[in-house]
Amino acid sequence: MFFIMGISSGQKKLNFLQTMICLKCQQFGRYEVFMTYTYFSLFFIPIFRWNREFFVKTSCCNTTYSIDKDLGKRILKGEEVTINEADLQLYNYSNDSAQQVCPACGSYVTSDFLYCPKCGTRL
Repeated sequence: MFFIMGISSGQKKLNFLQTMICLKCQQFGRYEVFMTYTYFSLFFIPIFRWNREFFVKTSCCNTTYSIDKDLGKRILKGEEVTINEADLQLYNYSNDSAQQVCPACGSYVTSDFLYCPKCGTRL
């Protein structure tokens, strides 16, 4: 007789969306909340989880923020929560060099465009 067990990491997208204007790219987007955790499994069935951490990812520029565990647990339970700037601690910000800003309207455009698709200004 043998047992198949192990310890692994997982990630779960929580049922939470909040629209916002991004602090980094100033574009309209939404916050998406994720939970990362470590778990013990027996016969490929997760038995218990620990080391939970909660992150917020923006849909516009993929900036990642960490949030407090208490706030993350409230979101996990399904409570009505509003995320404020004070709740966010910057975790990862990748400035995408493949994008540029239109000098006329300020919208983000990929670098392969010669003209802005929003206002038509030459880039």
